[in-house]
This record gives sequence, structure tokens and C-alpha cells, in this order.
Amino acid sequence: MKILFLTPQLPYPPQKGTALRNWGLISGLAERHDIALLSFLDPRQPSCVEPPLERRCRTEVIHPPSRSTLDRLRTLFTAKPDMARRLDSPTYAERLADWLERETFDVVQIEGIELAPYLDVIEEAEPRPFVVFDDHNCEYLLQKRTFKTDLANPFRWPAAIYSFIQWQRLKRYEAKVCRRADHVLAVSQADAAALKKIVPQVEITVVPNGIDTSVYTPKLVNHRNPLTVFTGTMDFRPNVDAVLWYTRQVWPLIKAEEPEARFVVVGQRPHKRLEELRRDPSIRVTGHVEEVRPYIKEASVYVAPLRMGGGTRLKLLEAMAMGKPVVATRLGAEGYPITDGQELLLADSPTAFAQAVIELLRSRTLRADLGRAARSFVEANYDWQAIVPRVEAIYPK
Repeated sequence: MKILFLTPQLPYPPQKGTALRNWGLISGLAERHDIALLSFLDPRQPSCVEPPLERRCRTEVIHPPSRSTLDRLRTLFTAKPDMARRLDSPTYAERLADWLERETFDVVQIEGIELAPYLDVIEEAEPRPFVVFDDHNCEYLLQKRTFKTDLANPFRWPAAIYSFIQWQRLKRYEAKVCRRADHVLAVSQADAAALKKIVPQVEITVVPNGIDTSVYTPKLVNHRNPLTVFTGTMDFRPNVDAVLWYTRQVWPLIKAEEPEARFVVVGQRPHKRLEELRRDPSIRVTGHVEEVRPYIKEASVYVAPLRMGGGTRLKLLEAMAMGKPVVATRLGAEGYPITDGQELLLADSPTAFAQAVIELLRSRTLRADLGRAARSFVEANYDWQAIVPRVEAIYPK
């Protein structure tokens, strides 16, 4: 079967959520199918296609459009959400039309709502390919939750207004995109249920995020090392909010009981709102790193204090695959069929979150038990070898 993937960034190297998911799907499907890829190039990525990607699929790369401040302001006065305009590129549309004219693809897979505007080009192809829309997040739900969180803080009301507008626009736009696709993929049952509320007639299959467990080596920290870690793209609003909530509300409680405790925030493009953290010697903000695994490896506890967002968090899978005990909010662990106290610890209030972290820092036995259960959970349910066949099952025979 010939499959054309459309992605917002090159999926290799797979260093963050979107790329990890896209690389897992592409590399797995390439074992049995002819894969082509038309991708935008993130300015921070290498300009050449690296050998692991080149071996798995034919690839063409387009530079993303530049957006001026005026372009961004114009989005306030259109009916479309910002995400529908973010990667609007005549060059990309032209190259996609050329691909579809030169070759007949059985499937075109759209990876994320930013690529949905190119449905117009796909629908003009003859014969029209089977279209799969992979909704990496239920975007309208993400903006709804962001709005509610920001609304509680008067200093964040301008951001709340933006999220409210985007929530309403995305609700209409996301429903329209789902109706135009032949099949929709959601990353969790929660996201699928949210999409069903706005498009009840659309067929949706849950295909969770996954990882290649073979590249994650479990390591238990035996010696006393009161280190906690968080990983993620650090200009992404849910991640910024999570780190600020943890450092402002939870961290002082931990430090009162564990004065030697340290916290490392690992991720590219730290937002200016995180500058305040650099004044605390117990906190380190790394910025971009080549690989996050060494930071997770050295930590005693991985934290996921998320209060907004949607989908499922690949960061949790990475930490659990490395046998790390995790403390997460219920929203942070949403989408995973976990049991509190079995695969990880769940806590939503600052006091409960701090107590869970302190308990793990002090108990090697609890860290080991949770770490082993977490690794087994990921191996059994979220390795790409088990997930990719679920995608193949929805393709036309």
C-alpha cells in the first residue's frame, strides 16, 4: 500500500511529542508499506534528511511560511482558528498537488490539525485517496481547559480571552475537518469522547501514543539523590503552567521537608515567564538538550504537574519506560488506564503532590516497585509493535 504522510515537522530525530508519534507510525508502517513524506522543516531542525528517515520513506521538505505580527493580528478578525493558518503555505500546497498528480496514493495521512487546510488539495486528486486525520490533541478541548485555568488568575485574563476565542473557533473547525476525513484517529478515549460530542456520526479509532521501549533502559537510583525532573517543550502553555504551579505551590512544601531537593526543567525554548526560576539555586532550567534520557535517568522522581491540555503525554511513557516513579495530576495522566499507587502516584492539590514526591524521595522500595510496574505497563500496552497494527486495520483493504 502507498501512503503519503503530511507532517508539520520532520519526524526525525524524534525528540518531542509530535515527532515521536509520527516517527513511531512511519517507521512501523514502513516495514510493510511504501511510505512517502511531505513535511515542513522546523527552523531548529537539520536542513538535511537524516539516514534513518531516508531509509524508511521518500521525503520532501518545505520551509514553513514566515508570519509577521500583522499576520497574527489578522487572525483575531477571521472565523478560522489560529491553528488553521499557522502553516498556510502556497509552496506546500503546490508540492502536494504535484505529488498527487505524479503518483496514486492509497492513503494520505494528515498528522495534526495544522495540516488540515490541505484537504482542499487532496480532494482535487483523481482518484481521491483515503484520508486519515490523526488528531494529536482534541484541540478545542485543550483551549477550553486553558481558558478555564487562565480565567482563575486575573493576570492571565488576556490569555484567557485569546483561548476563549480559539476554543469557539476550533470547536467548529475541528468538527468540519473530522467530517471531511474518511477516518479519524484520537490518542485517547477521552479525546475520542470529546470529538464524538461535536461530530457524533464520525468514525473514530483510538490509537494511543507509543514509544520504542528497546531504546529506554530502566535505571533505579539506589543512592540518596533528591532530584525531580520535568521534560517538555518549554514555550508550550500547558508545560509553562505546570512548571510554574509546581515551583510556586508544590516546591516550597518539598523543600521544607527535603532541603537538599533539586528540580530540573528540561526542554527547548524556555518561555520568559520561567526566568524567575533561575533565581532559585535548587532549580535548573536547561533549555535545549540533544537528548532528554540522561536527565530522566539520573532523577529519583519524574513529575507531571499538568493542569491544562489534552491528549496523552508521551513524556510519561518515556519516564515509565525508564522505570522511573512518576507523580502526576489526574489531568497529566489522562488517557492512560493506570491505577493510583500501582503504576504511578496521582495528586492534584499542592499538599498531596508534595507529599507524594517526598514519600518517593525517602523510600527506595516504593521507587523500585512503582518503577518496575511502570516499565511493565508500557511494554505491554504502548510499544509501537503493538500499536501500528491498529492503524493498518482502518486502511482500505
